[in-house]
Amino acid sequence: MGKLGGNILFLKKKPQFLRVVKKVSVFPIFHGTLKLLQQSLSNILNLFSLPSFLSSLTMARNKESLVLLLDVGPKMHGVLPHVEKVCALLLEKKLIYNKFDEVGIVLFGTEETKNDLTLEVGGYDNIVVLRHIKVVDGDLVDSLEQLPRGTVSVLDAIVVGMDMLIKKYGPTNKGKKRLCLITNALSRLRDPFEGTKEDQVNTIALQMTGQAMKLECVVVRGQLSGEADKSVMDENDQLLDLFTKGTWAKTTYVESASSLLGALRTRSISPVTIFRGDLEVSSGLKIKVWVYKKTSEERFPTLKKYSDKAPVSDKFATHEIKVDYEYKSIHDPDKVVPPEQRIKGYRYGPEVVPVSSDAWEAVKFKPEKGVKLLGFTDAKNILRQHYMKDVNMFIAEPGKKEAVIAVSALARAMKDMNKVAIVRCVWRQGQAGVVIGVLSPNVSMKDNIPDSLYFNVLPFAEDVREFQFPSFKNLPATFQPTQEQQEAADSLVKMFDLAPPAQEENLKPDLTPNPVLERFYHFLDIKAKNPDAAVPPLDEALKRITEPDAELLSQNKSVVDEFLRCFEVKENFKKKKSTRSVKEKPSGSDDEKEAVKDLNAGVAKPLNTTSNNSAVKGEHNDEKPFSTAANNSTAMVEKIGNITPVHDFEAMLSRRDNPDWITKAIKGLKGKILELIEDSYSGDNYDKAVECLVALRKGCVLEQEPTQFNEFLQYLCKYCRKHDLNDFCELLSSKGMTFITKSEAIDSLVEDEAARSFLATNESKVE
Repeated sequence: MGKLGGNILFLKKKPQFLRVVKKVSVFPIFHGTLKLLQQSLSNILNLFSLPSFLSSLTMARNKESLVLLLDVGPKMHGVLPHVEKVCALLLEKKLIYNKFDEVGIVLFGTEETKNDLTLEVGGYDNIVVLRHIKVVDGDLVDSLEQLPRGTVSVLDAIVVGMDMLIKKYGPTNKGKKRLCLITNALSRLRDPFEGTKEDQVNTIALQMTGQAMKLECVVVRGQLSGEADKSVMDENDQLLDLFTKGTWAKTTYVESASSLLGALRTRSISPVTIFRGDLEVSSGLKIKVWVYKKTSEERFPTLKKYSDKAPVSDKFATHEIKVDYEYKSIHDPDKVVPPEQRIKGYRYGPEVVPVSSDAWEAVKFKPEKGVKLLGFTDAKNILRQHYMKDVNMFIAEPGKKEAVIAVSALARAMKDMNKVAIVRCVWRQGQAGVVIGVLSPNVSMKDNIPDSLYFNVLPFAEDVREFQFPSFKNLPATFQPTQEQQEAADSLVKMFDLAPPAQEENLKPDLTPNPVLERFYHFLDIKAKNPDAAVPPLDEALKRITEPDAELLSQNKSVVDEFLRCFEVKENFKKKKSTRSVKEKPSGSDDEKEAVKDLNAGVAKPLNTTSNNSAVKGEHNDEKPFSTAANNSTAMVEKIGNITPVHDFEAMLSRRDNPDWITKAIKGLKGKILELIEDSYSGDNYDKAVECLVALRKGCVLEQEPTQFNEFLQYLCKYCRKHDLNDFCELLSSKGMTFITKSEAIDSLVEDEAARSFLATNESKVE
């Protein structure tokens, strides 16, 4: 690093007094501090009113001051396009969520030099202040579109960034000043004029702590960093690690463009407690705890409706849309019902039951606020897939030494015994529901961070939804997978493991951004500059998240080929979301009653709804309203159609929202087979009928419904002989069609010998 020199001035408790505490060999942090203080006092005195003063204080308290320190040295040239994207994304989010934040940009490793410290104390070459600290705006995003490429690489930019923040804010804005360093840390640092590199880092870390600054380092490694000198890399990693020990700093290593997008914290969310009170272990032991949200789903920003009805000349138009609702009487549609005459109604079957607010308050469950321990259990008894909602963190109340010791003792004992705690939580007084959850120990690995507990919500018995799959054990031997098929399936599953043994985990949750949100913010910025802009193609870094990894597939091509050889694979047509709007009918209406009757009769009759393209047809129309294979329609198959009856049958069998679909599918395909035979002319429909019968037999075996098929096959043969359709029976015999035997389905009453005798009897009768 360059030579550091100057004085440090520290403010006493009274801001009007300044004094020099100690003269040390560091950079000038407080040059111009007195002038800054005078300007601040003058601005306060010149405020017009108290409300504006309070408003400015609120805005200052919530805004963040960020300086981006970007390495543009020669070894970063290959990754700079990705750095430009991630920094632009950060600023685009700030324009939406934190438009009062202030951002500065410093480039290091440039050919030229342009910063204040070079002029004041010398040194700090090859560092350029691209943008001084100002409120974030669209021009700042544009400045990141094409960063210059440099020739040397240094880390003095940390000092320059600190100097910018101190000159801008002085001792104010504590906790809201952040430095973000993006580099590969592969270039050797220059030796300082005085002391060692470790001494320089410790000095800078000490000053960052005194100024309440935070440092976030994103180190690019792996394929993005190219060739590297291991000794230089290890030395720089050790220096960065000193920052994490000496001040509030965090270092993140990334190895791919998609990880780089997720490594940078793009939104600053202040932690807020959801509970402050006692963790009641027993009647005689209560621990003071605070509960924070550990994780939270990132959602789309709240979008408001915009009105273009305001005159173009009106500069003060808000373009807001306000919606007012009016409630009118059914008996007198022209009469508006005032709020005091309204009452909430709750549907109970065909009736609407009115419940007044007073009655609702009287029966409303009002639990007392608190967190109570119900007991302990082995960690293996709580399944990870049962965790619900977001993760919360229990910490001891700050400043309470006894609480810190109690939480630490509890967490360490739970970890040693491999136990978890079941707790009952009511976060606030008057909360409508009670939450039952599990506390897991979180033992800290650092001395300066106390132990804590993780909390996850557990489901009630009614919340658990088990998706049942038929077991292979109940299927006949002909449907059992062979050893070769089992091994091929196992290899395919192992291939998709994101954390294979002895390898780096892919798509780490902490480093994987939401591709939908990332693309949304990027397009929003483009749309703001050009309203007619088209949606840009998906970024290559996001494709690695949303699409199969081409490199992974090429490396495991033999595994995929082996799976395709062992199994018959069909294309699964992607269904589009339906744009049809179905108007909700009140419970007990005529349409609903008709639909229920039809369902009981085995006929699927939809409600009277229409689409922009075609109308949904009634029960007596033989044509299917939508063809899934042809149109990729999203409508659930509810009836065996004429065009693709086998496909419709398989689709209905695959539905798991109601077990009645299996019976309905079998009944529908039986009717379709009979219909094909009856409408056949010179046997033109026989092949299609046999195809349906084969599908019916296979489906009855899979769903363990052998009796349904066997009785139908027997009836079908009798029907054909009765109506002189012996040629169809002959076709069945040639195809080897027979009953489902006990060896194929355990519920079958037909033995193998009886099935063969039926086929022989059928052939003799045909002759």
